[in-house]
Amino acid sequence: MLFLIWLVLCLLALSLILFPPALRLRALYLRYSGARQVECPEDRHAAIVNIDARHAAISGIDGHSDTVLCDCTRWPERAGCDRACLAQAVELEPYTPGQVPATTKPIHHLPVILAAFAAWCLGAIWHSQYLFRARWMDAVGLTRAEVRQMRWWLSPHLLTVAVCLLFAYGVAWLLAVCHRKGVLPGLLLSVMLCGALLIVSGYGLIRLPHDLLMIEAGYIALATLLVGAIVGGLSDKLVLP
Repeated sequence: MLFLIWLVLCLLALSLILFPPALRLRALYLRYSGARQVECPEDRHAAIVNIDARHAAISGIDGHSDTVLCDCTRWPERAGCDRACLAQAVELEPYTPGQVPATTKPIHHLPVILAAFAAWCLGAIWHSQYLFRARWMDAVGLTRAEVRQMRWWLSPHLLTVAVCLLFAYGVAWLLAVCHRKGVLPGLLLSVMLCGALLIVSGYGLIRLPHDLLMIEAGYIALATLLVGAIVGGLSDKLVLP
């Protein structure tokens, strides 16, 4: 019983010691969090920036916060700027939740095109004679002569490229709307988009032959992960200035 009383008193004393720093951390975090609209010193255009609130709060425990920018609507094209707008951002008040302007990060086309091309190449390999072409032909009911003739048709290839490109742009748009980048967010949003599309077209998919459904399901799963990883991982790297 005495041990429990002693433990409670120790926890209470620890709480009293940590409570003031915790309040200061919270106040600093709220002070520097949120989007702010500044005037870019380079060309005098408006930009939306974010201060690294966590870093500012932790560094401000000793009385002086070290403020750095962690995001800007003009990045990554101008990520090498001198951050001269930081002083404006520190002085400005953040937007309230109802005042934040509806802005999205720009969509960068090179990662999207690369992801679509990679998904198309994966489909060509997946349906080649080295993997599942024989099973695919049996499931669809085509002969080798018909498949050889289909190689010279432009419409199937153009349709496949268009589907891959539209899906890659869909993932890039979701990343831009959510202000996310990186391989993991790209994978998650790609899987979410693919799942939504499969739900919409679910009735048509379940009517496919079992072998054909398994082959296409494997390709769709790998292509979804590939597109998400490329678009998310390279969204701020393969960028034309």
